[in-house]
Amino acid sequence: MNCYECHSEGRTATAVAVCSRCHAGLCPDHLTVESRLVREPRGMGQVTQGPEARRVLCGVCARAEG
Repeated sequence: MNCYECHSEGRTATAVAVCSRCHAGLCPDHLTVESRLVREPRGMGQVTQGPEARRVLCGVCARAEG
């Protein structure tokens, strides 16, 4: 699979990850990695799980989520 962003720029690069929102293939130059706490409903509230989960996003989705 090739990077979607590179393809849009007229280049070809191998994708190393997939955006967790839009599922576009991404090369290392076009991905954003962020960490998030995992929260699960339990009983009368929520439980936060550690360690933080890794999440890969493309630039467009990262900006949209602000």
